[in-house]
Amino acid sequence: MNSNSEVIERPVDTAPEAHSRFTRFLRRRFLASLAGLRDCELKLHDDGETFVLGTAAAGIEPLRAEIHVVSAEFYRRLAMNGSVGVAEAYMDELWRCDDLTALVRIFVRNRGLLDAMETGSARIGGWLMQALHVFRRNTRAGSRKNIAEHYDLGNDLFRLFLDRNLMYSSAIFVHEHESLEVAATRKLDRICQKLDLKPGDHVVEIGTGWGGFALHAAKHYGCRITTTTISREQHALASQRVAEAGLSDRVTLLLSDYRDLDGQYDKLVSIEMIEAIGHQYLDTYFAKCSSLLKADGLALIQAITIEDHRYAQALTSVDFIKRYIFPGSFIPSVSAMLEASGRVSDLKLTQLEDIGPSYAVTLRIWHERFMEKLGAVRELGYPDRFIRMWRWYLAYCEGGFIERAIGDVQMLLAKPGARRAQYLPDLNPTL
Repeated sequence: MNSNSEVIERPVDTAPEAHSRFTRFLRRRFLASLAGLRDCELKLHDDGETFVLGTAAAGIEPLRAEIHVVSAEFYRRLAMNGSVGVAEAYMDELWRCDDLTALVRIFVRNRGLLDAMETGSARIGGWLMQALHVFRRNTRAGSRKNIAEHYDLGNDLFRLFLDRNLMYSSAIFVHEHESLEVAATRKLDRICQKLDLKPGDHVVEIGTGWGGFALHAAKHYGCRITTTTISREQHALASQRVAEAGLSDRVTLLLSDYRDLDGQYDKLVSIEMIEAIGHQYLDTYFAKCSSLLKADGLALIQAITIEDHRYAQALTSVDFIKRYIFPGSFIPSVSAMLEASGRVSDLKLTQLEDIGPSYAVTLRIWHERFMEKLGAVRELGYPDRFIRMWRWYLAYCEGGFIERAIGDVQMLLAKPGARRAQYLPDLNPTL
């Protein structure tokens, strides 16, 4: 049984709710909306009936998934809140699925049908969520609150499934069967090598995490690191790890908003932090990055990205991630980042690498580790609804990366005075 599998036998105390005329209407409407599914086979089991949906293209192995409806409330949630309602219904165990990632992939491949879920009565729920999201703006006070809701969930929780470096970002895999530890360390080395880190360099990092990059760069490349976070839980553990590693003379940890950073540095690193700034602050972010670098400085920004043609639409919608996982977040497009950088800085893009497929593997492994440690998760006090929310979160993201609806890029940016040799990635790295 893989990490996405579920026992789908209905417990004895959850007999199926008798469908009213209204819920039967909602079911018919839902099934009709999925009539155009392609490249898949989706089975929906409900109230003793099985509905088979989807068509397979010639020469393509279709994706397969099965949904078991536990309560008619599932259809009402869908009707009111669209795709977010589907997630909420899963969190409340109103439906189950044999393979969550496959289900997500089915809907990503059929995004036109997914978009249709957000129409009709679901627009009301969408408007309400958009109204609430307005209050998630990433002011200094708002950023602290938004970050705390996710990153301050508890260090012990993240330790259960992350690699030993505690990197909460994509690793870089050569093949999907190697260990997460090897791939996560490769990602850190790749960043350091792109930046041509040397012992004399002073690096500023926007987004400490739990100190994984700072520790690696200081220990293996001999440079000094000034790094900042606004997560109190992350700062506490990162401080402990730096002290235990005997690197307090090389690593300076700040509990401060990136907008308050000052000074001049040789290199800058920001690993999957830009998603937390809010699209309203893209110009602020790139202006700050540029101002922190010396005239010959280099910056490496790793960012989760959305397709350029879907960026504008995504800005005006609130999906499951914004609603339940990363409040105040957004996913930038490559064009949006480069346009912002061009408006407010003299930074020049010198190299870009998309490591999105590696993120799918990273997420699969996190999901597997999370499921293996469910007993420990429950002992930490996290309820079953939280567990189902996280399962949906991990599968939701994995499916998006597999289908290339979202990517993960490393952008190497240079100030006008930078004259280092061109960086060419090793296409055949040794393990």
